[in-house]
Amino acid sequence: MVLTRILEIYCWILLISCIFVNLYAFGILDSRNQLVWKIGMFLERLTEPVLAPVRRVLPTPGGVDFSPMVVLLGIQYVIQPLLADVFSALIMH
Repeated sequence: MVLTRILEIYCWILLISCIFVNLYAFGILDSRNQLVWKIGMFLERLTEPVLAPVRRVLPTPGGVDFSPMVVLLGIQYVIQPLLADVFSALIMH
């Protein structure tokens, strides 16, 4: 159950990172602000190790980055059900 909770927290971090990147891209947040820069770097360090391999494989049509959506869908529909099956199998034995 701890691993499931960690995945849920990581999903929230991915969503927050996506919102942050869009606010920055549209000029709502100023990257010259030290706090904004630190938050951006923190989120990037948490998300890039997972997103970078997906970005290498996935094309970016029209400059739109779909890698966060692919990772979120992968966590929600592949990893979490597999974890549930593994945990239930461990409990049964």
